[in-house]
Amino acid sequence: MKRLIKINIYTLIIIVLATSCSDDDFLKPEPLSFFAPENIYVNKEGFEALLITMRKALVSENTGNRDLMHHQWNTSEAAVPNVQLDMTQLTPSTDRYSNYVGQINNIYEFIKNANVAISRIDDIEWENQEDRNQILAEAYWHRSYWYYRLVHNYGDVPFIGEEVQSARLDFNTHSRWAILDKIQSDMEFAVQHLPETAIPGAVTLGAGNHLLSKIALANMDFDRAISASSEVINGPYALMTERFGVDAGDASKNVIWDLHRPQNKNLSTNTENILSIVDRFEAPDAAKSVGTYSMRTYHPAWWHSRHRDSEGNRGMIDAGPLYDSLGRGNPDAALSEWYQYDVWEEDDFEWSNTPDLRRADINWKDINEMFYNNTESVDYGEPWRLEYMTGDPYSVLSSMYAMPIYKTMVFEGDPATRPSGGNGDWYVYRLAETYLIRAEAYFWNGDLASAANDINMIRERAQAEPISPDEVTIDYIFDERARELFAETPRQNELVRVSFTMAAMGINGYSEETLADNNWYYDRVTGLNFFYPQYSGPRTQTFLGLDLPIGDKFIVIGQSPTIEPHHFLWPIDDRLINANTLGTINQNIGYAGAQNNQPPLETIE
Repeated sequence: MKRLIKINIYTLIIIVLATSCSDDDFLKPEPLSFFAPENIYVNKEGFEALLITMRKALVSENTGNRDLMHHQWNTSEAAVPNVQLDMTQLTPSTDRYSNYVGQINNIYEFIKNANVAISRIDDIEWENQEDRNQILAEAYWHRSYWYYRLVHNYGDVPFIGEEVQSARLDFNTHSRWAILDKIQSDMEFAVQHLPETAIPGAVTLGAGNHLLSKIALANMDFDRAISASSEVINGPYALMTERFGVDAGDASKNVIWDLHRPQNKNLSTNTENILSIVDRFEAPDAAKSVGTYSMRTYHPAWWHSRHRDSEGNRGMIDAGPLYDSLGRGNPDAALSEWYQYDVWEEDDFEWSNTPDLRRADINWKDINEMFYNNTESVDYGEPWRLEYMTGDPYSVLSSMYAMPIYKTMVFEGDPATRPSGGNGDWYVYRLAETYLIRAEAYFWNGDLASAANDINMIRERAQAEPISPDEVTIDYIFDERARELFAETPRQNELVRVSFTMAAMGINGYSEETLADNNWYYDRVTGLNFFYPQYSGPRTQTFLGLDLPIGDKFIVIGQSPTIEPHHFLWPIDDRLINANTLGTINQNIGYAGAQNNQPPLETIE
């Protein structure tokens, strides 16, 4: 698509290095056979095995300690990162164990697997051309999925579109817009050949059109975003409005609870599921993850020794009652007051009396429901009391807060071995997001009535009050995305996507030339997340009834919550930049090394 303004944010490149042969290679034994590409990708089955490898990347994104998805939420208005509170300490050469810098290597590895299939697809004679096209379509989907993630983690990045089989040191950065054009074109091919149905974990036509709608939305092709999302909405999918699955007979629960039970996500009766990972406790070790880590990531350290009883002894422990359902929280994403309380305040409702099932008492574990679980405590079974706690203000705020357990509580298999969050299927794409994608596209096109209709489809299922067209704003859409899609979608990516759009459209004084200094992401995050010193939201004192301390009053392991506008994009590893001696590797503006940037390439050969 044509644009009057081109992006001026520079960014990264990744290098794929191959080891060259040495003069003494003749001394090395030569195996009679091994798993070289030439021996594997010789038939349909070989390529299908590679697709399985690509699908496993989606599992790794949503499972394990400090997975890629949790980064997306702890750099948003909904949470802060416990181990990287001070984002100014995030540099191209330092990363406080959180993998903001290093995950680009993981993502390019995932892209490499897709490129192998794409590059080798015509190395064999296909008996059935549609088999070839369907495999190519899914490979395009995976490559496009990860490039969508890359350009919203890092902005402009090098586009590597083929298998790299030898050492290369000459990569150059492409603009985000050029990459969006390319992956949108690839997905136009993919949706012509993806199957309507597939085994759980495999990519279908619905997942293809869902991704295409997200890419078109990012590419400011709003009409195509509407038509692609409409293909999904009008397809074989429907929002779940009736009870179903493992707990359907439990009258105390509701459909929102059912929707997020791991056992229900890939059920054939779940018509809302478009694509979910498959991660089962009973699977062989090689076919399952170490667990979702959802309870460690999003639950507070409620079990910590700083929770004292009336006699000053330990009142909470990581064993017994509560532990058997809440696990051992050690929050890598400490939830903000905004997500726990403020976002649920609408009309005359607040978090405690909203009709919205997504904040229903049965779906959350609130502070007033916590009790002393140490059987040795004099206060065993009594309600938890703030005044008995020890520790600094931040320790208090990260050690006790409300938990959205309908999303985060995952105990599959032996609970004793999964206190961080057990194995469980997890949504990648769900129809509720498709409605919100289309609503946003309608919003950018100025069709507020259609946008409100789509938002209300989600709200009415949740029994929340419907909204009117004049209430639709981009901020309201992102409030609704938080209420509906917490811990599911890449939050930072979507906030960054809108920041680029608003800058390209010149909204609220944002511009592409000054994005590193002034962007919607920064303004929204600091305006809503009370952990940051720049917080400008209401001092409602709903959080534990405290006079809330604000960011610069917290000091944790030598750091305080700190964020600056340029942190809307993450830095590129210096080692990658310095190794690419025959090309130009751009660094994101605001980080050391950006002074050496060159204009990114605007076309992909």
